[in-house]
Amino acid sequence: MRLLVHFRNGGQRVYNCRPLLSRPHFGMLSDPAFFKAVRVDPGGYGISWSDDIDISEYELWTNGESIASQPMQPTGSAGG
Repeated sequence: MRLLVHFRNGGQRVYNCRPLLSRPHFGMLSDPAFFKAVRVDPGGYGISWSDDIDISEYELWTNGESIASQPMQPTGSAGG
């Protein structure tokens, strides 16, 4: 129920979506397959799962937990 969000300014935040589940509007996020279907909105102004379920970049930045910027490490082995 957490998202790792990378911003154009190099900042990274971890956003916990679990508190949103108490709101009926966000109830579908409890479905793991639906939650994984998140997409960045055109222009990078937020993220969305559907036309009705989205989170603004302001919310992600303001309420996300700041983490140190570091390159993401691949989770699988890549030829070596």
